[in-house]
Amino acid sequence: MKFRTFGRTGFQIADISYGLWGMSGWTGSDDAQSLASLQLSVDLGCNFFDTAWDYGVGKSDGLLGEILARNSTKRLYAASKIPPANLKWPALPSYKLQEVFGPKHVFKYADMIRKKLRQDSIDLLQFHVWDDSWADDPDFRSTVEQLKRDGIIRSFGLSLNRWEPENCIRALRTGLVDAVQVVYNIFDQAPEDVLFPVCQELNIGVIARVPFDEGSLGGKMTLETRFPKDDWRAGYFSPEHLTQTIHRVEALKRILPAGMTLSQMALRFIISHPAVSTTIPGMRNAEHVRQNLAASDAGPLDKSLLSELKKHRWERDPKKWKD
Repeated sequence: MKFRTFGRTGFQIADISYGLWGMSGWTGSDDAQSLASLQLSVDLGCNFFDTAWDYGVGKSDGLLGEILARNSTKRLYAASKIPPANLKWPALPSYKLQEVFGPKHVFKYADMIRKKLRQDSIDLLQFHVWDDSWADDPDFRSTVEQLKRDGIIRSFGLSLNRWEPENCIRALRTGLVDAVQVVYNIFDQAPEDVLFPVCQELNIGVIARVPFDEGSLGGKMTLETRFPKDDWRAGYFSPEHLTQTIHRVEALKRILPAGMTLSQMALRFIISHPAVSTTIPGMRNAEHVRQNLAASDAGPLDKSLLSELKKHRWERDPKKWKD
């Protein structure tokens, strides 16, 4: 495993880390398998784990808490997220901060997450949605400052709305935010335009989420792929957008270097950008863990392939996609 400094937090974290979303709300998840996969990742050197209360109503936090307890002699970093009080994704400018992250709500969930993680202090606590119209609200500053002052958290972050990577710049300049989590992959390259330069300027850690575009960049989906109605991906990969996606994935396969899998290329594309601290693929079995973490040792892609992959940037219309 290779490690990077997580912005101004100073944490030394694996450049390919562990996202726990798929352990609580996706088809086929199994707790015993999830715990075994998490432990294997620790054994292989992974030390950063990203979860959220909304991933199974605290279930993923609890799974991570079990792994932290089993490995108490190792320095493992836990990141989690507080859900919006109105339970609406994405955040909209019409919502007020008090409706979404009022102080009482924030402290309640911070304590619930700490208990699930079995930790006195959370390494990184994030708001699960954000709208930059809230940046100047006095409650935002007082809440984050108190979380840190009381030792409830070590650092604070924002998880940004899909396809809105610039909807946080005012918040970043308040000095309250230590890290951002943003969708960034071969298709979704927009964070490179404005967000990443600001993060580099302010020394803010960057967590790149959705490295495989919810599964398509794993290379195994086809035009016939269907998900159960209660699986989140059933809405994301609607028939129209599944067709567009598969055509674009097939184009990527045609430029795939010999001996490299599409998923490895997808991960290595992300860690090739110097602004990225880590990326968090979901890994639900041992084979996923071994394959994904191996991409860390392989390192960034060569410049010629990166240049070619820039051409596969996809400007999607978020109004037609389920966030």
